[in-house]
Amino acid sequence: MGLTALAGSRERGEADRARAVLLTLAGWTSPRIAEAFGVRDDTVRLWRSDFMRGGVAALRATVAPGPAPVKSEAALRVVMPLLEAPVADRPNWTIPRLRAEIEAQAGVRISRAQLSKALRKKTSAGGGRDTR
Repeated sequence: MGLTALAGSRERGEADRARAVLLTLAGWTSPRIAEAFGVRDDTVRLWRSDFMRGGVAALRATVAPGPAPVKSEAALRVVMPLLEAPVADRPNWTIPRLRAEIEAQAGVRISRAQLSKALRKKTSAGGGRDTR
């Protein structure tokens, strides 16, 4: 994927970085680009520097490293088989009921918000509907 394609990315940060480099190539100055994107001049210079060192790949969004989502992973190991059972054969699962089942089976307490987020991520990755 080239610079122009990245400028059309759905990820706003990487699209802005690519557009800033394209504007640089069109002759725009750092202060002018910074004003257009609502960032500091130093930020624009950093984007340019990243591009010079690593090309288009350096402008892509990255996931910050951090600890593994232990609770979410444990919750999904319990919940997914429950939710994948045929509808006629399964109880009506609500978030509170799922939380209780997760605690009973895995010994993990997970907040309502964290469970909802894990379920949304899991279903959106698989192309399914959001779970509320």
